[in-house]
Amino acid sequence: MKPDSTEDLIVRLLKNLGSKKEVEQYLRLFSSVEEKRFAVIKVSGGVVDTELDALVGSIAFLDKVGLTPVVIHGAGPQLLAAEQQAGVSSTNDRGERVVSEASIALARKVFQKENLRIVGALEAIGTRARPIPTGVFIAEKIEDGRLGYVGRVVGVDVDAIEASISAEQIPVLASLAETASGQVLNINADAAAHKLALALQPFKVVFLSPDDGIRGEDGQILSAINLEEDYEGLLAQPWLSSSTKNKLSEIHAMLQGLPRSSSVAVASPENLTRELFTHKGAGTLVRLGERVRCHPDFKKLDLERLRGLLEDSFGRKLHADYFEKKPFFRIYLADSYRATAILTLEDGIPYLDKFAVTTEAQGDGVGGSLWQRITQENEKLFWRSRIDNEVNSWYFARSDGCFKSDKWCVFWCGLSDHAEIKSCIDLALAMPATLKVHAVGVQP
Repeated sequence: MKPDSTEDLIVRLLKNLGSKKEVEQYLRLFSSVEEKRFAVIKVSGGVVDTELDALVGSIAFLDKVGLTPVVIHGAGPQLLAAEQQAGVSSTNDRGERVVSEASIALARKVFQKENLRIVGALEAIGTRARPIPTGVFIAEKIEDGRLGYVGRVVGVDVDAIEASISAEQIPVLASLAETASGQVLNINADAAAHKLALALQPFKVVFLSPDDGIRGEDGQILSAINLEEDYEGLLAQPWLSSSTKNKLSEIHAMLQGLPRSSSVAVASPENLTRELFTHKGAGTLVRLGERVRCHPDFKKLDLERLRGLLEDSFGRKLHADYFEKKPFFRIYLADSYRATAILTLEDGIPYLDKFAVTTEAQGDGVGGSLWQRITQENEKLFWRSRIDNEVNSWYFARSDGCFKSDKWCVFWCGLSDHAEIKSCIDLALAMPATLKVHAVGVQP
C-alpha cells in the first residue's frame, strides 16, 4: 500500500483540529520557542507496535509546519516478546522485571530495530529523521543487582540531538543508556524523558500511549490536571492504577524543574495535533497550575482586576452595575485572575452566569481545571451560550443536554427531571444581558 504523501497527511490532520484562529495562535506561540525546546515526545513501545502510522503522521505534521520535536521511544512489549521467543527469563522470584546479560544483548538489538522502524516510516513520507539509539543517556547500574542490567540516568549528552536539529532532521532516541565505561543498560523510558526534558527545558512534554489520556473514576478522560490543586488527591485515589500514579509522580517532579510556562500532555498519537493546537485538546493536559479559590461574595476580591478578566475574555464591556445587580452564589477565581466561574442560585439550582478565561491563558489548561472543580462541587448546573459561540462544541462535550433557541444554547449537567430541565431552560432564556455587544464565551 502506497504511503500517504505529507500533504495528504496535513489535510487529514487539519480536519481533526479546531478553528483556524486556534491553530494560528499555537503556531505563533510554538514558533517563538527555540527549536530544540519546542517539545520532547515520549512514545511507548505499544504505540510503536500498533499505531506507527498515526505516530509518524502526527510528527510529519509538526515538521511540515516548521516545528521540530525530540522523540524518545520505549520498546517494552517488543523486548518481552523477543525474550519469550529466545527462552530468556525476564522475572525474578519476586515477580520483578529483570534484565539479565542475555536480556540486555537482546535489548540492544530490539531497541535499535524499533528506532530504525520509526525513522524509516518518517523518511518514507518525506520527513527527515536521524536514528540515535544510544549515546545520549549516561547511567549508573542500580547496585543492589536485583534487577540486573538496569540503570539510573545520571546525565544527558545533547550533542547528537543538537547536531540532528541543525541538519534539519528529527532526532529519534531510544531509551537505552550507557555507563561511563560503555556498558549498555536498560532504563525506564518515562524517567529518561524526565531527564531529557530537564536538559532541554522544552515548552511541551508529551507522553504518547494507546490510551487517550489519564482517566478519572468514571472512566472519562481528565481534560486537565492542575497539580497545585489535584496532585495529592489523585495519588490518594484507590481507583488510580499504580502505573498512572508513578507517571503522575514523574510528571510532577519533571515540571518542578521546568519553566512555569511548560506543560505535559498525555494523549494518543491520533490526537496529538488536536491536543497541541486546540483549546479543547484531546487528552490530558498537566500543569503545575495555580490555586483556584471559591469565594462566597466579592468582598475580598479586586473588582477592577475581575472586570478586566471578564472583559478580556468576552471582548466587550460589562454593564457598570454587574457586580451589584443581584446576589451571587459562588465565585471561583484563579489566584492569578486569569480564569473565573461566577455562579448564581436560580430556584435552588446553580446557574453559571460567567465562565471566563483570559486570551493569554486560553489553552493553558486552567479553564479545564476550573471546569472540573465547579462540576465536582455543584451536582447540578445550567448555563447558556449564544448559538454561534465558538466554544459550544466544548460545552456540548461536557454537558448532559442542550436546548437550542434561535439565539441561545442552554446547557445543563446533573439534571434529569423533565420539569426541572424545562424550568432551567425558561430561566436561562429570560436572563437579562449583562454585556454590551456580542462576544464569545458563556453569556448571561
